[in-house]
Amino acid sequence: MKQKESQKELLGQASKKYNQNIYQAEDYLKSRGITMEVARLARLGVVVEPEVGHEIYQGRLSIPYVTKSGVVDLRFRSLNPAVEPKYMGLTGADTKMYNVLDVERAGDFIAICEGELDTLTLSACVGIPCIGVPGANSWKKHYTRLLADFERVYVFADGDQPGKEFATSLSRELPVTIVNFPDGEDVNSYYIKYGADAIREKAGL
Repeated sequence: MKQKESQKELLGQASKKYNQNIYQAEDYLKSRGITMEVARLARLGVVVEPEVGHEIYQGRLSIPYVTKSGVVDLRFRSLNPAVEPKYMGLTGADTKMYNVLDVERAGDFIAICEGELDTLTLSACVGIPCIGVPGANSWKKHYTRLLADFERVYVFADGDQPGKEFATSLSRELPVTIVNFPDGEDVNSYYIKYGADAIREKAGL
């Protein structure tokens, strides 16, 4: 237990430190329709002076997974589209649900989508409470129980094969409403092109 607490403390410290450099990602975030205010509220950051063990994430966007008890995970996204891999996680870390605080903030409906920036777009820019998973294969059985009390669960499916399969597999576990995007589009790209109202309209919200 103590080890878990100290790990959480270290993640919290790292996230706070990286958050101070968020201005370095301003152009990138602006290109994704995410304001500095939204980025700060989500505690996004940039790894400028890496904590011990974080050297491989140098120059990446840091995305903290925040719960009521603090930061439980960090993921890192490349700010340069040419740099692979696009996303990196902490070594040995289990994948977790992103933006889990929205489960408590939500009313009678909630959305699910793939990817942290898509989740942030829906939750903070469009105003639809949303939780996310890092990828289509990251869904875990106990997440289903967490969402069982909602009257409506919307799955915003990326416009590609994994996105469609993700939505279909969730529909076997939960009574979901699937919101499909055109080929090659996702929440964020659709938001940038057409705005928040178009996404709400697409979902019938």
